[in-house]
Amino acid sequence: MKEIDYRAIGMRIKRARKQAHMTQEQLAERAEISPSFLGHIERGSRIASVETIIRLSDALSADIHYWLTGEVKAEDPGEIIRRYLKQCIDELS
Repeated sequence: MKEIDYRAIGMRIKRARKQAHMTQEQLAERAEISPSFLGHIERGSRIASVETIIRLSDALSADIHYWLTGEVKAEDPGEIIRRYLKQCIDELS
């Protein structure tokens, strides 16, 4: 099993945030997390939950597959899973 590179995930999130011309504060607000926590995620010093990754993905219009692998797929089965997980989380809220 391949080890998850949280630092690489954080760098991808940071890159996408900057491409979207957003500050950490703006993205954190949209993802409903603290700017401090977002900073830790971007540096790879803290691990984001699946729920937080979904929120960041939604806020940046990116899919989870991109965060984990750095690859963008035209037709990503993970997108179906992401939407399903988001729906489950929304129903529990």
